[in-house]
Amino acid sequence: IGAYPGIGAEERGQGEAIARNLIEMASLKTNIISIIVGEGASGGALGIGLCDKFYMLENTWYSVISPEGCASILYRDAKKAGEAAESLMLAPNDLVSLGICDKIITEPNGGAHRDILSTSQKIKETIIKTLDQFKEENDKEYLENRIKKYDKMGFFKEV
Repeated sequence: IGAYPGIGAEERGQGEAIARNLIEMASLKTNIISIIVGEGASGGALGIGLCDKFYMLENTWYSVISPEGCASILYRDAKKAGEAAESLMLAPNDLVSLGICDKIITEPNGGAHRDILSTSQKIKETIIKTLDQFKEENDKEYLENRIKKYDKMGFFKEV
């Protein structure tokens, strides 16, 4: 899950690659749709979040740090990952309330892996509908809107 936090990864330019991705994504003059279909974590989550529309399957999560990593830092105990996960507000409903996730895509009973065809169809429908919305909006302020959306990730909300 996410970027490897070791010295070797940094020696091979992982941090620079993530930063370059953010610069490139931020400056694209076209709409960007991100869909979380599993776990979105670590440095890779930063790039996924830099988009115009952000969707999540209902049984996924998204955070710039895994619950285990957060628990290790905050509580010095990875076993407190559940507690950390609550604080991180990484579930789709939490992210909708924070204005980060635009829509939750429902999954079939038992999860997306139980009916891949149905899940894929729902994702396809969401993409098509979003592309149609983009056409209607004809909004060329990609960068400004994208940065406003991205800034919500740094917003602190007391619970």
